[in-house]
Amino acid sequence: MKWITILPALAICTLFEATAQRQTRSDYIEKYKHLAIKEMKRSGVPASITLAQGILESDCGNSMLAVNGNNHFGIKCHSEWTGPTLHKDDDKDNECFRKYDNVYDSYVDHSDFLSQKKRYASLFELDRTDYRAWAEGLKKAGYATDPNYPTRLINIIEDMGLNIYDTDAYMAQAETETETETKTPTETQAEEKPKAETPTVRPKRKQSKFVIDLFGVHSTEWNNGVQYIELVDSDTFESIAYEFQIPVSELLAINDLPSDAKINELETLYVRTKRNRAHPDCVTHVMQRGETLWDVAHSYGMKIKKLRKFNNLGAGQEPHTGDEINLRSKRKM
Repeated sequence: MKWITILPALAICTLFEATAQRQTRSDYIEKYKHLAIKEMKRSGVPASITLAQGILESDCGNSMLAVNGNNHFGIKCHSEWTGPTLHKDDDKDNECFRKYDNVYDSYVDHSDFLSQKKRYASLFELDRTDYRAWAEGLKKAGYATDPNYPTRLINIIEDMGLNIYDTDAYMAQAETETETETKTPTETQAEEKPKAETPTVRPKRKQSKFVIDLFGVHSTEWNNGVQYIELVDSDTFESIAYEFQIPVSELLAINDLPSDAKINELETLYVRTKRNRAHPDCVTHVMQRGETLWDVAHSYGMKIKKLRKFNNLGAGQEPHTGDEINLRSKRKM
């Protein structure tokens, strides 16, 4: 008879503990706002949109996908995903969803998912602080099938005042704040990945740097949401291509380089495809003495063919010193 009374008590205790551990919207925002701001600076996706989607898609981090797979945005596997997975019923039975090592990887993948797919390109023409337009744009681009999806995002943003995180003033303030929430070592290490959120990449070699770890692998950094490496004297195009498992021809194409390019004249190389536009904070650039269009495209992590298109420049044409060139939209004739 004692077991009859004890077991229900244990069940009630367990239920109480599970309920007590459930995250609220405020908990979620406090825990992950700095990740959303980091990603906004890296990719241009408004922090308010990222947080609102995270709250909605992960049920404030309480969903099965979030708890078991660190998937806070309900991103499904799709054909290009090669990482770990987990399955659950959604629009169809037993659908495949992406699984991440840590929450920050989920935030990075969410930003890349939006910024690297053509159907979401129009979002990045919007003002970063126009969360209403972003919410409507996500629905039009097909992110969600729910007709009320924009309204739900907007309500979360306005109820919780999330749009404050989209402002430059708050980003500057946030950089000086100490992040006090507890993180696993893996999460802490992952958060250090996105560097050079605004263009700082130097195209020409100035001095050699020791940027290879004990295993002979380059450390990757980030510019305009694109991974790049700093070169050392021993590097060759072949060795870089082998390290990152891409053909030499693709490595040259990624960097807009001819087949006879000399690696010892370069300081950095991108190892992933560059963007069609510069970072949202970088709208124009004034040409400096001795600077070429390739130098500008490389510095801002964008494709040179898009830079030519934006500025009505044909193949081989170069702007003059002092010319202001567009980095994100086509120049009017």
